[in-house]
Amino acid sequence: MSLHGSFLSDEQFQCSICLDLFTNPSSTPCGHSFCMACISSYWDGSQVCQCPLCKKTFQKRPALQINRTLREITEQFKSMRGGQEIQEMIKERNRKIEEIRMSLAELELAVERETAGSVSLFSALVSAVERSQAELMEVLEMSYRAAKLQASTMICQLELEVKELRRRENALEKLSQSNDHIHCVKSFPFLASPAPTKDWSRVSLNSDLGTGSIYRSLAAVVERFQEELKTLSNTGFTASLCEHSTTSQWYKSIQCISECSVLMKLFCFYAGEKRVQEYAVDITLDSNTAHPRLILSEDMKSVRCGDRPQLLPDNSERFDRVICVLGREAISSGRHYWEVEVGGKTDWDLGVARQSANRKGNIKVTPSKGYWFLSLRDKNKYAFPSEPSTDVHLNRQPHKIGVFVDFDKGQVSFYNVDAKIHIYTFNDTFTQHIYPFFSPCTNKSGKNDGPLVITPVFTLSFSFVKMTPC
Repeated sequence: MSLHGSFLSDEQFQCSICLDLFTNPSSTPCGHSFCMACISSYWDGSQVCQCPLCKKTFQKRPALQINRTLREITEQFKSMRGGQEIQEMIKERNRKIEEIRMSLAELELAVERETAGSVSLFSALVSAVERSQAELMEVLEMSYRAAKLQASTMICQLELEVKELRRRENALEKLSQSNDHIHCVKSFPFLASPAPTKDWSRVSLNSDLGTGSIYRSLAAVVERFQEELKTLSNTGFTASLCEHSTTSQWYKSIQCISECSVLMKLFCFYAGEKRVQEYAVDITLDSNTAHPRLILSEDMKSVRCGDRPQLLPDNSERFDRVICVLGREAISSGRHYWEVEVGGKTDWDLGVARQSANRKGNIKVTPSKGYWFLSLRDKNKYAFPSEPSTDVHLNRQPHKIGVFVDFDKGQVSFYNVDAKIHIYTFNDTFTQHIYPFFSPCTNKSGKNDGPLVITPVFTLSFSFVKMTPC
């Protein structure tokens, strides 16, 4: 094949009459070769036989014979050339296979890019809409509460003025019927003078719901979303578009909504928003219930786990196997709220426990056994010991936990104080006193030796969170 590819060509085995490869080649006396059928047909009917190539004339028609050697070489050439239209076909198809594979690989990358981009794009839109809806509902509720407080204040002032005016009216009525003219002369100027009242002609209840900024911010996000769609319909998700345009600009838009909502919440807060802080209680630890390994501070506000048990009385209230302690204050009605600093601890439990809950031996800490609390294990595994256990996924690790109890409704709610986020709410029925529950867990050879600290409830620490979840 290499010899053929280097030295042989179709022209060397081509009949100059039919311009195709020789079939039964024969040679004329002048040395030129033609297909037997072609040269015979060329000479038929001619008076003089002439070579088609060199034009040499033969007086007598040559008796032609098949050139067997040339025929064999021609057949071999045909065979060799056929093996080569096969090799070229194989090469061409292999090239096409490689081209298809490369196209598929590019398509796979495009699908991954499109998937990631579209998920980011639509997730951002859904997040923006959901957040706007939640903010809108909260702002509406806050605005109503603020208006309700304003209305109550205005009505109270008006009722006081009406009361004063009626008092004067009654005094004037009595004065008109009095026979004591000297008293009438002395009292009338005061009673007839204008009462110290407010001009209410231009006073009205604030009817602004405060939702305009949220709608405008959301409208800007939707407009940006439409612009992104127009761009994507022409270009698709390129790497630069996914990295720079979609992600960063979307989150900037969403952040804008959050900032507007925070300002609105601040306004509503100062306008009289009911806060869980109003139900803050002063919680202290009950040393009589503390496990012997627990070390309590002098002010009974913090607890940590020591390396070895202390010599303490084994009273009936004390936990002897589970490393925990209860609060001293019993909860039997109403609403109560407290906050606990958990810092960077890897393990802890916080919540409430029923008065009659078992405190000795291995305890099954579930709601049916009188325990309602949030747990952290291994620094990032949050769960509630419900039946079955409920896992909780938190995007931001809380450093301070807020616990809110509505005894009458049977609710125990947990909040991330720093992020101002509601985490979870237990719904149950309380039939007896419950107590705050604290467990710093074992110190894990110093890895979890930080304390749980009951901290003061500051005014602004939780002003953005509803008192109870929807």
